[in-house]
Amino acid sequence: MNLSFYIAKRYLFSKKSHNAINVISGVSVCGVALATLALVCTLSVFNGFQDLVATFFTAFDPELKITAASGKVFDAYDERIEKLRKLSEIEVFSESLEDNAMVQYNGKQAMVVIKGVEDNFNQLTAIDSILYGRGEMVLYDEIVDYAIPGVELTSILGTGIRFLDPLEVYAPKRGTQINVANPASSFNVSYLHSSGLVFAVNQQKYDASYIITSLKFARDLFQYDTQVSSIELKLKEGVDTDAFAHKIGGILGNDFVVQNRYEQQADTFRIMQVEKLISYVFLTFILLVACFNVIGSLSMLIIEKKNDVVTLRGLGADDRLISRIFLFEGCLISFLGALVGVVLGLTLCLVQQEFGILTLGTGNHAGAFVVDAYPVSVHWQDVLLILVTVLVIGFLSVLYPVKFFSQRLLEKN
Repeated sequence: MNLSFYIAKRYLFSKKSHNAINVISGVSVCGVALATLALVCTLSVFNGFQDLVATFFTAFDPELKITAASGKVFDAYDERIEKLRKLSEIEVFSESLEDNAMVQYNGKQAMVVIKGVEDNFNQLTAIDSILYGRGEMVLYDEIVDYAIPGVELTSILGTGIRFLDPLEVYAPKRGTQINVANPASSFNVSYLHSSGLVFAVNQQKYDASYIITSLKFARDLFQYDTQVSSIELKLKEGVDTDAFAHKIGGILGNDFVVQNRYEQQADTFRIMQVEKLISYVFLTFILLVACFNVIGSLSMLIIEKKNDVVTLRGLGADDRLISRIFLFEGCLISFLGALVGVVLGLTLCLVQQEFGILTLGTGNHAGAFVVDAYPVSVHWQDVLLILVTVLVIGFLSVLYPVKFFSQRLLEKN
């Protein structure tokens, strides 16, 4: 065993001549442990919320989504798209057309996104898991087209889940200017009847503004023939999503963009990542403050061990070995605090996962949230990052005090 490390370990766990040094050393370990625990728990909660949001998106968004690199729509029968239809890795191939429109119901109006989809949309996504109401998912019949609005949109329009009168849907005519004398003539008007269903993604972007209907209705309303705004894919089980996305990206070229579920909601996940990063930075500053206790403890230890330094020099120890002893001492305090903090943090995360001790709502607010308790998800790369952060900050915080105090001590002796 390295001699300087061995002596540092003996110094850390041996009884000191002044009890205050033992107390300060213990406080130093506890301070680093608490800062480490806070980092583990906070980052794990952020991971939990991120994973929770991802589950909601996967109930609405496709596994892969292909859109035009420029412009809103493209031809669904482009020869490059036709090549995709023949790929064996694809389980469900579905066309979709989205555009903005205005809906009106009994005098109430709202701007919405009309999403026209094919009949296989319920096979493409887990849409059935977020549908509420009575009946099956039917988007049209021989006479009328049906709407499946977001749950918040029904509240805005005052329709309820099942509405008697049809929704009036207005979309501007393509390639025409607004007729000031008769503005109504510049809009296409269609009607959507109640399907008896609504969807709830628990995200305002969808629940307050989206209406799902048939692809034929959307094409007629927006005056398109074979154009779509996106091609949505579900892959067969076992197919690597990222590898397949790269493959079809090569087939489609630069005129198309291929996105997985996370990329489709890049803004939301980017915001969550920024919030997580800010929390990490703030807690790192708290860790830095906790390391001042380590500096104080180490400084007192160096002063107390001045007689040992004389003995070591008499036995032939050089200045470098003596400095390393106290440097290892500081690093051991940081490591011990980091280890205790990580163990306690992981234990708390496990308890929260199993028992949900910390709840999101109490009393009248119980059950008002999507989940009852704070979601927690431990990512081992975060745990490794925390350990590295604590050890690096601990090393840097003791480096100068060790050099300063040990040098002065050695000069006196």
